[in-house]
Amino acid sequence: MIQSLIVVFVLTMIIHTAETLSYSARYAGVKLNKIAVALSLTGIIVLVSRTSNLVQAPLTGKFVDYAKVDPSFDVLTYFRAILLAASIGTIVAIALFPTFVNLFSRIISKLEVAGSIPKLVSSVTIGQLKNTRHYIRKPNLKWSQFRYFGVPKRFILLNIVVTAFYTVGVLASLYAAHLVPQYSTMASQASGLINGIATIILTIFIDPQLGLITDKATRNEEARDQLGKVYTMLMVSRFFGTMLAQLVIIPAAYVISEIVKWI
Repeated sequence: MIQSLIVVFVLTMIIHTAETLSYSARYAGVKLNKIAVALSLTGIIVLVSRTSNLVQAPLTGKFVDYAKVDPSFDVLTYFRAILLAASIGTIVAIALFPTFVNLFSRIISKLEVAGSIPKLVSSVTIGQLKNTRHYIRKPNLKWSQFRYFGVPKRFILLNIVVTAFYTVGVLASLYAAHLVPQYSTMASQASGLINGIATIILTIFIDPQLGLITDKATRNEEARDQLGKVYTMLMVSRFFGTMLAQLVIIPAAYVISEIVKWI
């Protein structure tokens, strides 16, 4: 099981690193005033995370199946390790944010010339790959930057809650399947109960606010410079969301187990 845990741990890190780094693609697009191209690159990043999730989800379910054979197997400890991987992946993304803003700026400029992703990939040379070291930047986190742009505290808190729900959704449903083995199939498919709440909050409260902030940045040079700090603040809130997921997983699993019993 340790080998499976290592694979899931790495995949979870990749998923959360990729999803969090989508902010760097958006920011690069705003800086170049090419937000539509940046959003297409964001879609590719999301594709990477979802592809990793296709492998991660069955391997995670394997832990629940193994617990049926070995009652002494501590499923919750393994799930908490996976949640820790989500936090580490987010931290990695925060550290890489300045570097990837530069890289995505370069990619967007090259994409304009190439005209398509396949042509862009085929035009990459070994020398260009070696030159990527010149785009490396150190993260520069200061508490003062978290007061920029007048972003309401409610917006940040909601982002923490949404991240916690999304992070814990699948794991909570699988842990519920472990708690009520007689309803294990139904419980394992119930992640939508948790993720659905997060989706509603994201769609109604977070996406419109983030869209307004981004739109303001495209029309105002001063706001454009501050947008990177806003995205950093959002990434930090995502990290706290993954940490909150450690507290949410047990109550979320019990809620799901009670719902499937009632259904």
